[in-house]
Amino acid sequence: MNPRYPFAFLLLTAASCSRDTYFQPDARVDFTSALPARADSARVTAGRHYRRGPSGRFFLGPHYRRAWAEPITLPVLDLQTAVPGGLKFGKIGGGFQTISMTVVGADGRSYALRSIDKDPYRTLPKALRQGFILTTVRDATSAGMPYGALVVPALAEAAGVPHTTPRAFYVRPDENGLEEASERFRGKVVLLEEKFEGKQNITGPVAGAQDLEESDDVLAERYASAKHVLDGDAYIRARLLDLWLGDWDRHEGQWSWAAYTQPTGRVLWKPVPQDRDQVFFRFDDGVLSWLVSKLVAKFRTFRLHYESIEGYTRNAAFMDERALAAVPRATYLRTAHELQLQLTDAVIEQAVRQGLPREVYQLEGPRMIATLKARRTTLPKATEEFYRLKAREVLVAGTDEAERFVVQRLNDTATVVSVYALPLRKKDPAASLLYQRSFNPAYTHTVRLHGLQGKDEFVVSGEVRRSPFVEVYGGPGEDLLQDSSRVAGLRKRTRFFDTSRNNVLEPGPETKDRTAHSVLSHAFDRDGSGR
Repeated sequence: MNPRYPFAFLLLTAASCSRDTYFQPDARVDFTSALPARADSARVTAGRHYRRGPSGRFFLGPHYRRAWAEPITLPVLDLQTAVPGGLKFGKIGGGFQTISMTVVGADGRSYALRSIDKDPYRTLPKALRQGFILTTVRDATSAGMPYGALVVPALAEAAGVPHTTPRAFYVRPDENGLEEASERFRGKVVLLEEKFEGKQNITGPVAGAQDLEESDDVLAERYASAKHVLDGDAYIRARLLDLWLGDWDRHEGQWSWAAYTQPTGRVLWKPVPQDRDQVFFRFDDGVLSWLVSKLVAKFRTFRLHYESIEGYTRNAAFMDERALAAVPRATYLRTAHELQLQLTDAVIEQAVRQGLPREVYQLEGPRMIATLKARRTTLPKATEEFYRLKAREVLVAGTDEAERFVVQRLNDTATVVSVYALPLRKKDPAASLLYQRSFNPAYTHTVRLHGLQGKDEFVVSGEVRRSPFVEVYGGPGEDLLQDSSRVAGLRKRTRFFDTSRNNVLEPGPETKDRTAHSVLSHAFDRDGSGR
């Protein structure tokens, strides 16, 4: 092979791994014999099709291939006894990679049933759904720890983060109790876990909540009314746990939210993480996978030191921007130190030993424990980097009701942004306060204010040498901007984006008028659908 074409050589190597029938026909080690009708357990592998020879491991990476191919004993899924009262068919899920469905208990509680193995076939363009490219992408599933989700509950419990408690099962090759989904699940290793969606599922870690909703519904309520607030302190705790676990796939669809009514009448939405398929990810240990990791930043490997914080957190950027907007640096660091104390050696060792199947623990347990302990030691440093990443550009959004945004450029290290509900309570203006945070230009380059709908007011004041840029997006409706601030330097630090008509501008020396005849400045992605 010509050394000038190393990538072509890699592709040919990957092509050599291609085969027409990719997945194991049945998870049982001895699937040629019938499973006894009353069998309550089976000897299975999560994915022995991920085994590779020396050249395959060299180019594609060893990943967690041994864990996928290691025979373990799992209980056979019995829909009558899996939960008290039994389970029945609910609906087929719509996952792009995982075979999934909802099953329902006798009490109306819903559970997710999904395969441990994945098939990214539908995530690829049609032109790539064949040959070595498809096989190579399918092979990347082996970078995930198949039983990693079973380790998380004990760690989340110690960290004070709500969690599901998944259990692994083998589905009989003649299972019919899942109705039209039965054929899709037969012979597979699956996880069964609680779903935290809907009032019927309020129990366990969310007991006492008034409601349970998905992210898109919660965000719709958050931006409609100031009555609804996201719990930023609880969210940063959950996100630091994600970071510690190397869980890079935390997009908005991976969260449910539990509603708690406060004495003030506001509804505080607390995050409930779900779907831990990508914890302990191990990817860049092969030549080809190493190259891919340089091109796709989110594929970060779980190792002793933290890799790119931006990569670990890229999939969660949309939700982070909205849920962390009010969280100061001190809360980030305090939470990191609390987690260090809560996630003790004993907690880590017990979680890994009890979570992993015995045979897989012998292969991976000691290494996982050592890595978790090392990452715990440097969690505050990683947290500082996470804060700096999120503080660089901050979104401060109002609601569809009327608000007053007050920006006070107090000094060279503090620009304070406060948001008040209108009309202000004359006897107690502080009771109208919805949001407040101080920004240091050493960390924050830009603060973006979105008034959304309603007749909003933006008041900017103060004379300083240094301050973040403040970008004001008035939104639909008549808005007011008053800017009397001054910042040293030639670049104007207050920018107003809105339509050219139906607004009142009282500009100052820092004001840059960016109004236009178009309504493009009114666009605001409320639920992630605009990305």
